[in-house]
Amino acid sequence: MLLLTMLLSGCLYPNDELEKNRVPNEDQLELVQKSVDDYREQTNGLVPIKTKEEDTPIFQKYLVDFTALKAKHLITEIPGNAYENGGVYQYTLITPEDNPRVKLIDLRMTEAIREVRVKLEIYRNEHLYPPYGEEIENGVYKLNYKKLGFDSEPYVVSPYSQKNLPIIMDTDGQLFVDYRMDLYEALQKNEHDYKEGEDIRNLLAENSPFVPAYSLPYTVRNGEPVFLENNK
Repeated sequence: MLLLTMLLSGCLYPNDELEKNRVPNEDQLELVQKSVDDYREQTNGLVPIKTKEEDTPIFQKYLVDFTALKAKHLITEIPGNAYENGGVYQYTLITPEDNPRVKLIDLRMTEAIREVRVKLEIYRNEHLYPPYGEEIENGVYKLNYKKLGFDSEPYVVSPYSQKNLPIIMDTDGQLFVDYRMDLYEALQKNEHDYKEGEDIRNLLAENSPFVPAYSLPYTVRNGEPVFLENNK
């Protein structure tokens, strides 16, 4: 009984051992990157990714397939912070066709969005339209969070700035994260040649270990990030 209690409470594990699953680790990223590069060399340019639906959002589409890497003995164990090993990150690839690079999706964002989605589905079972709040621009809306039963506006914690980022909604009732605060800082801090009409989200992915999951496309106008029109 004592052993069971210790197991359930996590007392058998030092705090730093538990914490390793909750922080990005540069060594682990480099290890997975090398494994992906070696896999490409062995397979004439193929990348080890899980099969996803064609309409999967771009930053969630190319998840690293650790089973494929292990099958070719390119990796001995899955990183401790990976979802497949009990961690809070999914390993994914950006630009997989020409220059695949390993990045992370913070699944704590996924949990926050899932909580809102559950309440949204309950609401839509009783009402014809989603609970739109104020229109931000281009058919993008804030949530009427009170109608969903929240006491305050729901948010996710940014993996870039640790700021609270709003959860927003499109005309179809699909949920997204509003990255405008992070994109504004990235535009100020990083050199770029983006022009109005071009999707600027890679500015975040290129300059950090994380991809902007659950994001709508953004562009730049007068030095500030705005939602890209025709963003479906």
